[in-house]
Formats: sequence, structure tokens, C-alpha cells
Amino acid sequence: MREFIDVTGKTEEEAINKALAQLGMDRDDVSVEILERAKSGFLGLGSSPARVRVSYGPEEEEETPAPVAEAPKAPKVPEKKPEKKPERKPEKKTEKPAAVKPTPAPKKEAAPTVDNGEEVDDEKAQAIKKFLHGLLEQMECPAEVRVYLPEKGRYKVILEGANLGALIGRRGETLDAIQQLTSYSVNRTGGRVRVQLDAENYREKREQSLQHLAKKVAGKVVKYRRSVTLEPMNAYERHVIHTALQEVPGVTTYSTGTEPNRRVIVAYDRDKK
Repeated sequence: MREFIDVTGKTEEEAINKALAQLGMDRDDVSVEILERAKSGFLGLGSSPARVRVSYGPEEEEETPAPVAEAPKAPKVPEKKPEKKPERKPEKKTEKPAAVKPTPAPKKEAAPTVDNGEEVDDEKAQAIKKFLHGLLEQMECPAEVRVYLPEKGRYKVILEGANLGALIGRRGETLDAIQQLTSYSVNRTGGRVRVQLDAENYREKREQSLQHLAKKVAGKVVKYRRSVTLEPMNAYERHVIHTALQEVPGVTTYSTGTEPNRRVIVAYDRDKK
């Protein structure tokens, strides 16, 4: 037969622990019923302890009544159901799918045309070609090297060939590295000149993209009167941003940070209107 004890405590948990200590049992050996929950009252007035009932011992098994035998029922005579005539389903009309017109392929934008002038083959041009042919051979990226002289002291080098994406790299990083190496190789013998390297018209496309970005950011700066920090750029790309916005009213630009993480900040300038 199951037995129980009632115990009080400041909290329900304290009352349960007291009961377990009195019985010398574990929590899994008993069942707990909360009779009254603890009340804190106001400033100690009207408080009352918790009271729990802890039951222990074997549980009483309920007696299962014996099943009562039922009298046998008379067998049912199956009733004949009227036969249903199969319903004739209406024939579905199959509609021919409408002809789908092929979507025209998007037109590719033509690359900007740039007049580089005539090719040159002077001493510096030959040095540029010799260095690049050797470097591209090591990189296993064959390309034709054309050298132009748009202005005195500045050589523009164009790489022509198939699949030159590997020579351009992400945001032109590989192209910039090859340009720096070429410039160092050509200028170490004296007679310093500028070398500008391009492939698949990347420089012109990138310049147009940066100019569009600069105008878009400038519009946001003027509208919300907040400065915007652009992604890290090399010196040439930062120059494109500064040049594109130098005459735009309401904004000013400056650079911050150190290479290679130097960035352009487009700031609101209320005095420049």
C-alpha cells in the first residue's frame, strides 16, 4: 500500500529535500504533489511556506475485471446491393501548348575605341617586349605584345590573345603586378619612363565603371549628407575617382589608409556648391 508524508518549507524545493532526508530516499523513488505554493507576501507580511506531499512505497495495482461472455449473435444475411452502372466520364480536351518564342540573346556592349597611335619599336619598346615574352612564357599564357607611345615618356603596352583573364586577375591585380615588374625591368638601366599595361581593353572598361560608381556614390552623399568609404584601390583607380568628382558640387574626396588597403572617401561638402 502506498504511503505519504506532508512536509513544509520556505520553497517547494526545500520542502521536497526535507521529505527525502526524512525518508532516506532518492528523488526517483518518490512522487511529489504540491499542496500549497510558497508566498512571499509584502515586506514579510502575509508570507506562507510551501507544503508538499511526498508519496512512497509500492503502487496499488488496479484489478482488471474478467471479460463477460457475450451471447452468440445470429448470423447476418448479406443484403444484395443494387448494381451501379459505370458512369461515363467526359472526355478531356487536350489543348496544344502555345508556341514559345525564343528569347533573343542580350547584345554585348562594344568595347570603347581608343586611339593609341602607331606602334613603336625603339630601345625601350624592345626591352618591354623581351621582358614580357619571357615572363608570359613562364606563366604559360602566350600573348602578342604591342607597344605604343601615346606621349613622350609613356609607353602603352597592349596584350592580345585568347583567354587573357588569367593575366588580368581579380580587379586587375595580376595585370597591375605584371605592369610593375615590367616597369622595374625597363627602368633599371636608366632613362625612366612610364609603362601602362592593358589586356582585353580592361583599363578602359574599368575606368568607365569607376566613373559610373563615383557619380552614383556622389548622388547618395549629397542626398543623405553622409561620407562613403570605397573599397581599396590602387593609385591609378583612386586618381580616376578623384578626377571624376573634382568638379561635382557638394562633395569632396580624399584618400586614407596605407597600401595596399588605401581607400577613397567621398565626403559631403556644404561649402562646395
